[in-house]
Amino acid sequence: MASLPRTATTLLIACAVAIAFVNCRPAERRDHSEVQAAGSVVSDDTPKAEGVERVVQLGSTLLSRYAMLIDDSGRSMELPDGVVSCTACKLLIGTVQGLIQSNASEDEIVKIATEICIGLKEADDRVCHGVIPEFKDEFIGVLADVALDPKEFCGYLLGNSCAIPHNPYDESWTVPILNTTKPPYVPPAMPAVGSPTVVFAHLSDIHYDAKYAAGSLAKCTEPLCCRAWFGPGDAGAYGSFNCDSPLLLLESVLQQLAKVTPPLKYVIFTGDVPAHNIWNQSRDDIINSIAAVSNLFAKYLPNTKVYPALGNHESAPVNSFPPPYVTGHNSHKWLLDTLATYWGKDLPSDTLDTIRLGGFYSVEAEPGLQIISLNINYCNPQNYWLLINDTDPAGELAWFRDQLQAAENRGSKVYILGHIPPRGGCLKAWSWAYHKIASRYANIIRGQFFGHYHSDEEAISYDEETPTQATGVWYIGPSVTPYAGGGGLYPAYRLYEKDGERAGTTHAILDHSTHILNLTEVAVTKEPVWRLEYSAKAAYGMKSLNPSEWDSLATRMLTNDTLVQRYNAYRTHSALVKTCDAGCRKSTICGLKTTRADDNSHCETILQSDEDVQHFQKWQDDSLKNC
Repeated sequence: MASLPRTATTLLIACAVAIAFVNCRPAERRDHSEVQAAGSVVSDDTPKAEGVERVVQLGSTLLSRYAMLIDDSGRSMELPDGVVSCTACKLLIGTVQGLIQSNASEDEIVKIATEICIGLKEADDRVCHGVIPEFKDEFIGVLADVALDPKEFCGYLLGNSCAIPHNPYDESWTVPILNTTKPPYVPPAMPAVGSPTVVFAHLSDIHYDAKYAAGSLAKCTEPLCCRAWFGPGDAGAYGSFNCDSPLLLLESVLQQLAKVTPPLKYVIFTGDVPAHNIWNQSRDDIINSIAAVSNLFAKYLPNTKVYPALGNHESAPVNSFPPPYVTGHNSHKWLLDTLATYWGKDLPSDTLDTIRLGGFYSVEAEPGLQIISLNINYCNPQNYWLLINDTDPAGELAWFRDQLQAAENRGSKVYILGHIPPRGGCLKAWSWAYHKIASRYANIIRGQFFGHYHSDEEAISYDEETPTQATGVWYIGPSVTPYAGGGGLYPAYRLYEKDGERAGTTHAILDHSTHILNLTEVAVTKEPVWRLEYSAKAAYGMKSLNPSEWDSLATRMLTNDTLVQRYNAYRTHSALVKTCDAGCRKSTICGLKTTRADDNSHCETILQSDEDVQHFQKWQDDSLKNC
């Protein structure tokens, strides 16, 4: 599992401290010396009040010891990145296990956990006070059935750099391919010059912030800024780096799409509606965000259908998507019913059963073209419900396979929508099962559309049986929000030109273009002007957007630094562009050639050293920092 961004890790540790004690079985004790000390200060016959006091005292000692590693500015002192968080994680989880044994009350644990979160100095006090109750129910539900010791837990959260992680997932499961003949892959033929074409738009990662305040502080002490309570600053009317999308930005992009000529056939939206204030969101906040954005689509694009996919932020808490086996208060009925209400405005009634089951559906978008929208949160390692059982949640992948088989039987072509690209940031068994299914039906899949990274990029999938043959393309769309963990992005969207409505149409993607709003210019002119950033064929010298052409581009990039720098600049929406050095070049090309989790097989000749492999792993981890 890829390690998490440091702030997110701190919050997760604090959350675990807050509620790990409730209904959960303490892990089998092992010799972890000081880490286990918190658990050893009490015994079964220690009075509760005395036991809690002893654990709290030791926990305070451990926290003070941790604090000695931090200077007055809150930064770790001359230690490798991750060491402090790893040490803190092990000490804190040991303390939690002691509190479990001492039968501390929930209020006591929450109070201690909040103090620990504040003491770590990696999150604002207000964030700490919000994040504990936000994640409580998920951890209560999950840790009632899962037991990990401090090393296992922290290795799971922080990765190999902290400890050899215990892998709680079953990586042996798969989804069997149906006993039907796989036809040889044949790339779609390009239509004759003058043939009709169709244009559709791709929006992703809107992250609407209803509390955005123009003129507020754009650089603050919390993970998300540009809100009135931070005081006056330079937050722009149409958005700012370090901040999510204000209403004016969303209205501007939708007004721009309404002007596209010829009119858009439809819009695909690959998820993430709410803002990034994940420590302070309720179910009502999520519902209100979904309703608000749905109403904006209806207002500005009243005659254009919108086909959405479910993002990892469409839940409270974030990333929490319990499969159907979770019932009662912790179930996702509240969210799935909301999706059925708002998605159902543009979707036929026969999609509602699977939406209410697990947030996925299949719909005929055009004659002979099926759109299949997947809930890829069922492969997200940060969806902790999957620690209980991660085997094809909701039977989604088996359903996906059956939908593709039905489309093949009809002679239809398929577009696949999802939020999280199912490679790094996706559980291995789910990722590999998805790839196997998509490879089997590569002849009818004309495009796979994702978001999540906030970046603008592609990835090439290769045949399972003939690994040198490129058979599919992932189109990973740029974000509307300018928010980025590493600085900022210009708001962006994509337009796709496809083979149009005619006899024998292939529904192939013929070209795509990305359009950006330069916030630096808007801050001066006060007027939003969306501009073409690039079109793929012209920018990269491609004859078509068939998989083989993308594979050829990856090969040319090995020796053409101009192409690498161009691709890297467009990947970041032309904002805060940095020169792509040798390590960046190799990782960028490998990113273009990788579509399975924990699989560098298409990069074996590129990643020639351990340093190259580590650089690529960091490149993948960095892709997830905005998410």
